[in-house]
Amino acid sequence: MDIELQLMSVDDKFLLIRLMELYNYEFSVFSNDDINEYGYYGYEHIDDYWNEEGRFPYLIRCDGKIAGFVLICPHCDYRKEDDARCIGEFFVMLKYRRMGIGFKVATQLFDMHRGHWEVCYWRNNLPASKFWKKVIKEYTNNHYQICETENNIKIGLTFDN
Repeated sequence: MDIELQLMSVDDKFLLIRLMELYNYEFSVFSNDDINEYGYYGYEHIDDYWNEEGRFPYLIRCDGKIAGFVLICPHCDYRKEDDARCIGEFFVMLKYRRMGIGFKVATQLFDMHRGHWEVCYWRNNLPASKFWKKVIKEYTNNHYQICETENNIKIGLTFDN
């Protein structure tokens, strides 16, 4: 299976908007979000990925087919270094899950963007908890820290590479 990460151009913005709707639909189980009166969840930071330094929108392709996306941003909850980055959103479509694609994509991104990292997930998102702990434990050889927010909603995993 050929897995490719493609940096999205501004011409790909509407593709990302459509993929974000699929992502938000699935994520609403954890966030309890509702669609608006037009039938959309929306995502207020879409434009930021082409207008703000340190943001990287990636399209995931599997054997040439669109399989998801990853958004990297510099706005961390726990890391305060100037060059720190975090996974803003990470989405692998259902058809492509449990095939090792997410693991390969995550580790490839960590290798591409060396430095201080933070990955956060909602405490009630057990699949994300299991996935990120496995990926980061393996990637860092068990050298990472677990951080929790005061409101006990979000958990962060931080590491350097």
